[in-house]
Amino acid sequence: MNGLDANSEPAVRLGAFILVLSILFLMEVVSPRRKLIYSKSKRWLTNFSLSITNALIVSVFVPVAGVAAAITAQNNDWGLFNMVNLTAWISIPFYLLIFDLTIYFQHRIFHAVKPLWRLHRMHHADLDYDVSTGIRFHPVSIIISSLVKLALIFLLGPLTIAVLVADMLLNATSMFNHSNWKIPKGLEETLRLIVVTPDVHRVHHSTNHEEYSHNFGFNFPWWDRIFGTYQAQPALGHEEMNVGIKGLQDRQSIEYFALLSQPFKRD
Repeated sequence: MNGLDANSEPAVRLGAFILVLSILFLMEVVSPRRKLIYSKSKRWLTNFSLSITNALIVSVFVPVAGVAAAITAQNNDWGLFNMVNLTAWISIPFYLLIFDLTIYFQHRIFHAVKPLWRLHRMHHADLDYDVSTGIRFHPVSIIISSLVKLALIFLLGPLTIAVLVADMLLNATSMFNHSNWKIPKGLEETLRLIVVTPDVHRVHHSTNHEEYSHNFGFNFPWWDRIFGTYQAQPALGHEEMNVGIKGLQDRQSIEYFALLSQPFKRD
């Protein structure tokens, strides 16, 4: 089990989450990229409430996930990696790449299929853009995403450490690339070659349809470049660009219960 078990996974994930969140929150305070317009306390209360809701719902509706799913696959010799007996040095990085590529295409599908877009749109409808936006997703979309990850685990049969690292990396980069941290220009230009930076992903949250149809990557920036969905900068610049969804700029994009029902209301 590579020193991991299903019981220790939540504590490891929570510890990493708190550490990354604390660092990014500090960087947003010390070096903000944009001036925030709306009440941060209200947004954070709503966004973190949604994150807690998602964690509880997934634990009920997807009882076998993450490390537990990987252990089940290994015990039953399910998945490609168990069939060909790949070494950890090959299977772990390969799983991380395939996992991230899967998330990239899942993200594109959530934009392309209208019912899925209505769920995912709630994430885009945040009235500002900071680290809390990276944990703001509709519970139904989180369940769908969890089932996709579960299918990938059973298909590939990765090591438990690979599954844990992939999930923690996704959570960390989601908070990082949604953060309101002004990274020094030279460092940002280097980082965007190997990871999706806030300036890269912020383009995806533009109210401009042409811009939010680009930069779908979460962890690695290569998929957008390979598949032609990369846009380096927003047309209006990062300080002047508008974030969110046109027509969803009122309380329904900041209040908890309004957000839960938003995808199911008539436009």
